Amino acid sequence: MGLRDRLSRIWSVAGGERHADGLDELHVGDAAYDDWDIVRDFAELETGRAFRQTLTDQGIDAVLTSDWPLDQWGRGDISLRVPPGDGTRVEDLLDSE
Repeated sequence: MGLRDRLSRIWSVAGGERHADGLDELHVGDAAYDDWDIVRDFAELETGRAFRQTLTDQGIDAVLTSDWPLDQWGRGDISLRVPPGDGTRVEDLLDSE
């Protein structure tokens, strides 16, 4: 087994997903949500999706936004947003869980 094969094997085990699931749930550079309240910031899409799902399961309108595209593993500057005026209520709800 050559060095290239070994590196490929290591990469397949340790590299993680190259393209994150849920990219269709992320609004990148969408000014339509600029006035929505930010209730949490995340470094990776998977965690943001979990929090968003928690809110939507409770009937709360929530979106994930980012000013820039995420890296190949779904990491970046991700914000969980709710409609204007709902931020404090939703933050209290998330803090109580």
